[in-house]
Amino acid sequence: MYAVIETGGKQYRVEFGTEIEVEHLDVDAGQTIDLDRILLVADGDQATIGSPLVEGALVRADVLRQDRGEKLIVFKYKPKARRRVKKGHRQELTVLRISEISLDGRSAADDAEKVEAAERKDREKREKEASRQAAADQALAAKLAADAQAKADAETDADAAKAPTGKGRSRTAASDSSKAAGSSKAKSATTIKASKSTAASKPAAAAAKTATKSGDTATPAKSTKADETAKAPKASKASASDEAASDDGPAADEAEGAAEALDASDAPRKDE
Repeated sequence: MYAVIETGGKQYRVEFGTEIEVEHLDVDAGQTIDLDRILLVADGDQATIGSPLVEGALVRADVLRQDRGEKLIVFKYKPKARRRVKKGHRQELTVLRISEISLDGRSAADDAEKVEAAERKDREKREKEASRQAAADQALAAKLAADAQAKADAETDADAAKAPTGKGRSRTAASDSSKAAGSSKAKSATTIKASKSTAASKPAAAAAKTATKSGDTATPAKSTKADETAKAPKASKASASDEAASDDGPAADEAEGAAEALDASDAPRKDE
């Protein structure tokens, strides 16, 4: 709802709560005045036009303060007459706030109060909903924190239960040291057996070299037989050395004995 009023020779379009500056009125600040010259009142799509004034309409305003407008410069002169006049002016004003517009029992103040009450109710409802949601979020956060703490405590207890004690650690270290000692002994035994097999193969190679130098003339069949006989001990020696390298303890001793027996059997053949 709005209205068109006239005061001080000027027209103003006003609504509920509008502040306007009008020509000076002889009133004091804080007073409430009624503006009687109402030219038009409109409510939505309906408008009532006065001729010249609207009968039964009322516009009420509160006087806020007495004020002065901006300074204006008034300059007058006449050419070729040596006339120059310069003056300044500040208009006296009264500041009003519209507090009521009514027509035929319809009041803009009542409508504004109803709207404000509805907005206040809606605002209080939103505040309550926000406070309830905040309390729910806080409770959920506390529950999640408690669950996380309980889970961390359970994991800590499980890790402590899985961790070995002092005795278990000493036993584990002792078993690791014994395993390392056994592996080192096995490596040393394998190295010794390999060196013995190499030493056992040297006499056979020397015998073959001596036979070549002496220039023995044997029949092809005999030489073939001698070659087969010379090759057989070498193969047996290699197999014995391999067994010695793969086995430990008594098996290694048996392999060494077989290698020495093969060397002894080769001696007569070399003399022949």
